[in-house]
Amino acid sequence: MNNQIHTDTNRRHDFVLLFDATYSNPNGDPDNGGQPRVDPETMRGLVTDVALKRKVRDWVDMVKEGEDGYSIYVQHRGILANQQKRAFEALKHAPTTQPDEEARAWMCQRYYDIRLFGALMSMGKSGQKAKGGALHWNCGQVRGPVQLTFARSIDPVTVLDLTITRVALTNADDTLRGAESEEQEVASSGTMGRKAVIPYGLYMAHGYFSPQLARRTGVSEADLALFWEALEKLWDFDRSAVRPEMACQGLYVYSHKSSLGNAPAHQLLARVRPQRKEGVQYPRSVEDYEVTVDDADLPKDVTLTRLVG
Repeated sequence: MNNQIHTDTNRRHDFVLLFDATYSNPNGDPDNGGQPRVDPETMRGLVTDVALKRKVRDWVDMVKEGEDGYSIYVQHRGILANQQKRAFEALKHAPTTQPDEEARAWMCQRYYDIRLFGALMSMGKSGQKAKGGALHWNCGQVRGPVQLTFARSIDPVTVLDLTITRVALTNADDTLRGAESEEQEVASSGTMGRKAVIPYGLYMAHGYFSPQLARRTGVSEADLALFWEALEKLWDFDRSAVRPEMACQGLYVYSHKSSLGNAPAHQLLARVRPQRKEGVQYPRSVEDYEVTVDDADLPKDVTLTRLVG
């Protein structure tokens, strides 16, 4: 069991995450043709908290595959009601219109992402009817002890909307010049497509850990240690054609002696200040930035742990 300060679940923790993206699309916006998300007024890049949690879920699912207590509730193409039904079947409980507290506890014990991020599990139709309406696999609602903000780039980002070509066709008639017949083996031309990336962006997100909520969901020191490890290492396993180069460039955890906190979170998080180096007009790597961390005169009973950076 890891008993370091930053994994102590009886303490409040506030943290800063820095990561960068190089010729990548860190978080595409489906309402904008999948282009990288930006604040339209400042043109600073954005990565949603949902996207960051998805990466953590995928990493934990990979490294803890099949291990009891580390299943993932929110899976790709998963049916959430089926996950909730398992709790009722394991406990031999009937579906209900009211939250089943034992089912809620069962879900927290089984699913890592519920313990950390929480979940709304009050829906999920059972197919049965009652006088008060439809019965559900109602596991209630869990408020997660770990919360993340949107990540925002330190400087404005430039979105490059690039034209790409594909030399092979799926079907012979995919283009006007593709083929004269379905039986033709060689196409006369390929197809065109689009790929949107940013040349570079250094992003910063803030996060918070509540020991009061952690006690309700059963978060252990091992769970919290796994979360810090995920934020550091998940980038190497999240690579794809649109995210070839992303990496954690900083992870700073402020731990309070008191479960209620010994200093305002915003004042602590503001001590981490990434700034573009003088003379750099167009940053293209983390070397173009200087990250200043003010660790002098920290408030009493607050400890800073530099996990990365």
